[in-house]
Amino acid sequence: MNLIVVGASHHTSAVPTLERLSRVDGPQAFLGPNVGEVVVLTTCNRTDIYAAVPAFHAGLTHIAEVLAQSTGLRQQELANSLYVHHGIDAVRHIFRVAAGLESMVAGEPQILGQLRDAYQRASEAETVGKVLHELMQQALRVGKRVHAETGIDRAPRSMVSTALNLVDGAAQRWLIVGAGAMGALAAAELTRRGVTDITMVNRTERPGVRHLDELPRLLEEADVVVTATASVEPVLTVELVRGVARPLTILDLALPRDVELGVGALPGVRLIDIEYLAALAPSHTAELHEVERIVNAELEAYDSWLRGYEIAPTVAALRGRADDVVAGELRRLAQRRPDLTEEQRSEVAHTLHRVVQRLLHQPTVRVRQLAAGPAGAAYAELIRELFELDPASTNVADIPEVIA
Repeated sequence: MNLIVVGASHHTSAVPTLERLSRVDGPQAFLGPNVGEVVVLTTCNRTDIYAAVPAFHAGLTHIAEVLAQSTGLRQQELANSLYVHHGIDAVRHIFRVAAGLESMVAGEPQILGQLRDAYQRASEAETVGKVLHELMQQALRVGKRVHAETGIDRAPRSMVSTALNLVDGAAQRWLIVGAGAMGALAAAELTRRGVTDITMVNRTERPGVRHLDELPRLLEEADVVVTATASVEPVLTVELVRGVARPLTILDLALPRDVELGVGALPGVRLIDIEYLAALAPSHTAELHEVERIVNAELEAYDSWLRGYEIAPTVAALRGRADDVVAGELRRLAQRRPDLTEEQRSEVAHTLHRVVQRLLHQPTVRVRQLAAGPAGAAYAELIRELFELDPASTNVADIPEVIA
């Protein structure tokens, strides 16, 4: 199986295209003869298809066709918006996504939960096999390690702090639209600064959080609005904000934007969006370098595992060939020496199997080690040639045992 990533993000696509792609079908829609395993990750600024495919070009074509059918986008529109990663580059991309390096705000914490949810949905849909199971588990471990061992989590907090620093200190009444991670960060930072008049609004009501239906009335009472939802449609429209009679500062921390184009041009409105804030936020170069180091180290470890996984069918075929030889010799022995007792036959069989296993042990251990190197595939090919093996016809009942 070949690993492939087909996706689009805020780096490659316009917001309208991302909105269409966010409505892509679930993982089962991508399964077929050319796609054996699939996980679909959709967020407000990213749609990624992670797949294990028998052949690269056939798999890519199938995924692109499903994307076009489920989103209504033309092939040319997709071609201009999508990125494609293959093999170890696909693994690198997924690890970087899990680490927050591909996010608009580096280190934002939501992506790890979104990746976990995507993997869970694919597992429930039974579109995950051995390859993507191991990959997703490793990606989640990478994300957890990054957040545990580095200060990358400070980047989103710096973004929020930068936004709040741009607001007139006389502002008293704050309205936060969106109860996710960024909204919660904004509320926590405001509380730390001594602000007491904070109202939070969300699509789903919960204790201490008002329902989004109350937004028009609450806008009339606010000095500052912080928007941080995962909506693909504008939450603050020109029509809605035009009706506000008081001066209003809006901090749009969402991507895609929560605020409709044109709101910033309304009288009395000051609009600050996430792109402006990203340019002002403090640099976290040291933390980013450390995250990159962790990702590269984990990538090397996964690559070694993958090489071992790929050689497993060859090792299994070699052991299967040895078992066939032993079984054939035992049949011939039974024909030539019918006088042997059952106990004697059992002892001979045990001895033969033990000799074969001891002879094969060191070569199979060594070939797994060599497979982890840059020329690993050549060693597997050499063994197949020497012993005339056909791994494709071998039933590997338990791959982890073969490569352990």
